[in-house]
Amino acid sequence: MTTLTEHPTDTSPTRRVTIPGTMRVKARSGTRYDEILSTEALTFLAELHEEFGGRRHAILHARERRCEEVANGIDPDFRASTRPVRDNAAWQVAGAGPGLEDRRVEITGPTDPKMTVNALNSDAKVWLADAEDASSPTWRNVVEGQLALHDAIRGTLAFTAENGKEYALRSAELTDMPTIVFRPRGWHLDEKHLRHTDLCGTTHDASGSLVDFGLYLFHNAEELIARGRGPYFYLPKLEGYREARLWNDVFCWAQTRLGIPRGTIRATVLIETLPAAFEMDEILFELREHCAGLNAGRWDYLFSIIKSFRTRGDAYVLPDRAQVGMTVPFMRAYTELLVQTCHKRGAHAIGGMSAFIPDRRRPDVTERAFAQVRADKKREATDGFDGTWVAHPDLIPSARGEFDAVLGDRPHQIDRKREDVRVGQHELLDVRSARRGGATITDEGLRANISVGVRYVDSWLRGVGAAAIDHLMEDAATAEISRSQIWQWIASGTRTEDGRPITQERVEELLAEIVEELPRTEEDRIDEAAEIFRQVALAEEYPAFLTNDAYARYLVGSSVDERR
Repeated sequence: MTTLTEHPTDTSPTRRVTIPGTMRVKARSGTRYDEILSTEALTFLAELHEEFGGRRHAILHARERRCEEVANGIDPDFRASTRPVRDNAAWQVAGAGPGLEDRRVEITGPTDPKMTVNALNSDAKVWLADAEDASSPTWRNVVEGQLALHDAIRGTLAFTAENGKEYALRSAELTDMPTIVFRPRGWHLDEKHLRHTDLCGTTHDASGSLVDFGLYLFHNAEELIARGRGPYFYLPKLEGYREARLWNDVFCWAQTRLGIPRGTIRATVLIETLPAAFEMDEILFELREHCAGLNAGRWDYLFSIIKSFRTRGDAYVLPDRAQVGMTVPFMRAYTELLVQTCHKRGAHAIGGMSAFIPDRRRPDVTERAFAQVRADKKREATDGFDGTWVAHPDLIPSARGEFDAVLGDRPHQIDRKREDVRVGQHELLDVRSARRGGATITDEGLRANISVGVRYVDSWLRGVGAAAIDHLMEDAATAEISRSQIWQWIASGTRTEDGRPITQERVEELLAEIVEELPRTEEDRIDEAAEIFRQVALAEEYPAFLTNDAYARYLVGSSVDERR
């Protein structure tokens, strides 16, 4: 199999021949990029695409059909055909690998060198190294994130920031630091800087999932194993057991191809879509020889709820995002079912992200964040979760304190089976419960959705995928909630609590006001962000994801995309 590299600035008149079975780089190179994009690594990526590219496209088409069915009135439910899997009490998952036994606090964040050092120097048990919702997929972020992980795993990562501050790992021993669990992009995301030509001669954009997974595994699996850890992954955006089966087949093939013992990989699946909530047992079953646990991806789960019921009328409309807490009945049902399902199968149940973050310049904001996090993590630990997420190192002590109080010296509480939980279709679909409790849709909430959406997309277009906005950590998931709520409110004829209808014209007026009020810099991309937000919140047809078209039209080829 041949691999070709092409730079867009090359003006050579030489005619290029596209060779079947190749992976071509369509982006500028940078310092040490050839270490990650070696001929051998690109060959591995091409082989991954040959094996699994077609199945990936098939599951994306199946997603579209299922989403339309739900939007048109067919409620999701537990599958009758897979009931034998759910009813069989005998099977268990592989469980924790080395370094994953105790996951009581996991810190999340993108894989830039600064975040990599800060996360690995923290007191968390695990670092979710995020190439997905907390990362803007610029070519620079994709490749240099892999470089940062490569060096961190070998204990050599160090750098000096523009302000002169030096960053270095506290130890060269991987076992002295939080265990790395890498999150590749979801199946729906392309990587346009790499083009795969299959054996039939057809050329496609590469899969972001296979690129991220393949590069990380190819370069680091043996080193991780030698250093007392393993290649561990968070799997995002799965919508059912067939998608889990695809990942399991990818794992099996890749381990065989690289000569790694089968079962070395460990995966934790984010349950962050409504369809997946009905197939948790089946997802664990498909991945059982590689599975460590499930995570309650609360923000994407809310996004999925809105997306699924966007055309189902007022009864399925959620109130302001700020008023949909984890104690709302349908959200509580989802998390309690997750804990019960995991513990029945010997898997870790990992809690979600509290969006509140501290501000070292604002003691009042910091104390409020600590209080919110303590309450959130106390609920999770009491409900039976084995660990949780935080987005900032300063929040680790608060989260750990709540889990220490419940776990003590135990690494987890998988022995707590939560047999008291009774959750069925009705409980998971009881979206009305949010507004029954008195939550409302306000002008303030409408404004916040527009403001947060535009400011986040501006940050994302500038290469920053995790942004602190109004003392909350926003990522692609929360931006999806913001724009999806507006689309649904307009489509459903929703009124704010003052009686005024939410219309396209009203949103346009507020959008113009907010854009006018935002501070401007030479590097901002606010005007483009506003246009993107307009397209994904106000279009007649609902776009499945805000990032897909924005990536293709506004990020790829921009000045920030390949900046060195």
